[in-house]
Amino acid sequence: MTLAHRTQSVEHRVRDVHDGRISARESADQHRREITRYEPRLKAWVELTDLDEGDNVPSHGPLAGLSVGVKDIIDVRGHPTRCGSPTSDEEPKDDDAACVARLRELGATVQGKTVTTEYGYFSPGPTTNPFSESATPGGSSSGSAAAVGAGTIPFALGTQTAGSLTRPASFCGAAGLVLTHGATSLAGVTGLSESLDSLGFLARSVEDLDFVHRAFFDVAGQGAAVRRESFPDVTALLWDGSGMLNLDSTMMQLLRTLPHLLGELGVASSPLDWDDHIRSLVDDHRTVMAFEAAAGLGQQLGSRRGEVSAQLRQLFSDGEVVEEQHVTDALFRRDVSLTALTRCLGTSGLVIGPAAKGPAPMMSTGTGSPELSRPWQLLGLPVLTVPGARTSTGMPLGIQVVGPKDSESMLLELGASLEPLLRDLPSFSDVDGVPTLKEMKW
Repeated sequence: MTLAHRTQSVEHRVRDVHDGRISARESADQHRREITRYEPRLKAWVELTDLDEGDNVPSHGPLAGLSVGVKDIIDVRGHPTRCGSPTSDEEPKDDDAACVARLRELGATVQGKTVTTEYGYFSPGPTTNPFSESATPGGSSSGSAAAVGAGTIPFALGTQTAGSLTRPASFCGAAGLVLTHGATSLAGVTGLSESLDSLGFLARSVEDLDFVHRAFFDVAGQGAAVRRESFPDVTALLWDGSGMLNLDSTMMQLLRTLPHLLGELGVASSPLDWDDHIRSLVDDHRTVMAFEAAAGLGQQLGSRRGEVSAQLRQLFSDGEVVEEQHVTDALFRRDVSLTALTRCLGTSGLVIGPAAKGPAPMMSTGTGSPELSRPWQLLGLPVLTVPGARTSTGMPLGIQVVGPKDSESMLLELGASLEPLLRDLPSFSDVDGVPTLKEMKW
């Protein structure tokens, strides 16, 4: 069970503010009380804003009354962007990042900066998983995912370069959306790899995520999408992870339920037979990420490179020995794969598979593996993490839904209908002898 009670949907909260049943300030104060109440356990926040200062609590706009946490690689005016590292600039920023400015314009209240792994890579911060104090929240959007998963805040900003949002969303029981690469400005965001960095949102449910996404991009209607009972126009390719990770038996059991659940929604499904492309994309993702991290952040740090974590130093070292032609070749193969997948999916096809290996591992083992996100991130595709499934010990299991470029609305619409079906599933126990998807009869 999460630490805080999951309250009303964000749409209902906004309506209450607009109808005068609660003020935006009262709503912000309620969220702040939840944050401070559970922070000694979660350790999800780096710094909180002063709600009494300036216009920090907007009272008008489609997101008025909603509070947001901002991953601490994203600039918030009046606060330093620490990036989880002693090497970051300690001076407060004069301006908000473009995404933060947009949220303020829409009426959202910025509650503060959430914990990130160092520069969005592997070295973790102090944040714990809201479902188990000994389990990792994942990385790198750890603070944002934990705060949302615990129910202390309705939504948060994160980013993804490898598996930085999808994995923590899965581990913390949150809904997560990674936007199509280049869908919005990353001005004011400290990136790690220009070809890979994407902005994303985390929320308590897919419906909440859809509401925020619609407002952010000014999608017609701006309310949450009407939940559909059937999607006969959508097809799904079911993915088993291509053998890149030894999936936990609980995740394999969850994957076995997907054909039936999708069938209830009228979605035809079949196995994804694309392992060669995916394994090549995973390798090429590592090449591009290391090269661009070394040439970008590594060079910027200069003499202070020796002060960062061993994991980040290794990434820079790996990137320095990559030849530029190897990156060019990797991006060429990416484009070939993207063309092939786009042709396969058309405008209404999706890939659905595991968002992570299984439930969150122990903190002592690290933040988990991003392997299951690497291929889709290199392709620059939007990815939705759908929460709801649980293990017998109460730990969340997330499913990721991948769509063609700019298909966020379709992902959210399907995810909003899939989530309650996942929540209605019985919990999954850790058992042996679970067949792979390729061994199953469809």
